[in-house]
Amino acid sequence: MITCLVADDHPAMVAAVCEMLESHGIQIAGRARDGIETLAKIEARKPDVAVLDLRMPQLSGTEVARRAARVSPDTAIVLYTAYAEHALLTEALDAGVRGFVLKEAPLGDLIRAIELAAAGRLYIDPVLAGELARGSSRAAPSLTQRERDVLRLLAEGHSNQEIGKRLFISPETVRTHVRKAMAKLDADTRTQAVAMALRQSLIA
Repeated sequence: MITCLVADDHPAMVAAVCEMLESHGIQIAGRARDGIETLAKIEARKPDVAVLDLRMPQLSGTEVARRAARVSPDTAIVLYTAYAEHALLTEALDAGVRGFVLKEAPLGDLIRAIELAAAGRLYIDPVLAGELARGSSRAAPSLTQRERDVLRLLAEGHSNQEIGKRLFISPETVRTHVRKAMAKLDADTRTQAVAMALRQSLIA
């Protein structure tokens, strides 16, 4: 059973989300109303997943994600937000967030994001990803099929070693493909490269 902490500064939203998660067999590990309380409960209870509002008092969801990576690295962070902004998404992904779901999306999408995040995979709201891809003014870079394969497996949470075994190449070759893809995408980190490839529909 997946354990999940839910944090939002609107109690009615927390109650509604928790009720929906419990109806799908997800165990509620805690509830919080601000960033400081959220971080403390993540550290104390170490849930599988934490669903956070992006904009909370004291600490933003992104800042909580950044700090939670140090105190509870196995807790996957999913941001549940009304803000569909490119810069916020990029910042969140660079902070290690594993899911980004818009509050206007069907609640089933949040369940899907939680399940994928708990499994070490990445979820970006399809509406947001589509809008960002359409809004990109730059032509999509040309990635080789192997670079796409490597980024897709990275998005699924696999390590270099695991990717190498799946593609029958060495971990060093995997790293080379990642570096080349990062350069083509003008990405500073592996996570950012995956996010940009998803946004531009270079991988699915």
